[in-house]
Amino acid sequence: MSSSGNLVVAATAAAVGAGAAMFYLTSKDIQKSRPKGSSVANPTTGPRKYLIGGNWKSNGSYEENVARIKVFNEAGPIPDNVEVVLCVPYIHIPMVLSQLRDDIEVGAQDCGVNEKDGAYTGEVGAHMLKDIGCTWVIIGHSERREGFGMAGEPEELCAKKCKNALNKGLKVMFAIGEKKEERESGVTMKVCAKQLEPLAKLLEPKDWANVAIAYEPVWAIGTGLTATPEMAQETHADIRKWIKENVSEEVAEAIRIQYGGSMKGANAEALLKQPDIDGGLIGGASLQADFFNVVNGVPKKL
Repeated sequence: MSSSGNLVVAATAAAVGAGAAMFYLTSKDIQKSRPKGSSVANPTTGPRKYLIGGNWKSNGSYEENVARIKVFNEAGPIPDNVEVVLCVPYIHIPMVLSQLRDDIEVGAQDCGVNEKDGAYTGEVGAHMLKDIGCTWVIIGHSERREGFGMAGEPEELCAKKCKNALNKGLKVMFAIGEKKEERESGVTMKVCAKQLEPLAKLLEPKDWANVAIAYEPVWAIGTGLTATPEMAQETHADIRKWIKENVSEEVAEAIRIQYGGSMKGANAEALLKQPDIDGGLIGGASLQADFFNVVNGVPKKL
């Protein structure tokens, strides 16, 4: 090999080594570089703190998502009665954790049912998500329950994933919801109850403090269709009643129930005014500056 070739190899090896060292450092201290966020006082009389979750789904190149983070970092203060979480693709979690403002939590969109390391090809364990710095995970999203070119996830599996995530120290947005034909047949709550029953059997009373229920009418996800505020409130109230009757009154009063059917800036305020709607799980709008219109759509005390 020529001397110039040797120089290229040496330079490449040095760059790779430096990159590996940098990853090692940031994997341990990944959040130390996060910019500071800011909050603004927004006292309300509601019994629960609002939870606005963003679900980026399978979207964004590295450069696109860096640009999104910049938009959110510059979006202004977050009302202090709102908890904000972004659930991003696995591959972007370290980057988001290092660059996103520190008053927005970072989560994943799913996790494995495996409780520890092992021969689980393709899975990302809840313990791994916790280790890297995630605080939340979505479990049971309708796209995973239904499947997309693969078998869907049954109710029992979703419940097991949720319990595993809670055991590893994550908080869970547990998604439930009905299809259009089920809504039209009048069996919305029957469907939601069927999705909740395995969870209620597995969770201990203390677990519920770290669970939010994300009610997502499947017919409204990504379609532009949205339940009216009154329709959404009716189902949220039914879900809270079910939890009161099947878990406990204490859990029913405390648990946050998010709405997840095409919530965006234009309809967030009307939805979030409803007494049993405690936030949203936002899809498409969470990829845009409009996400902060949802965040700022929570009721304000005049």
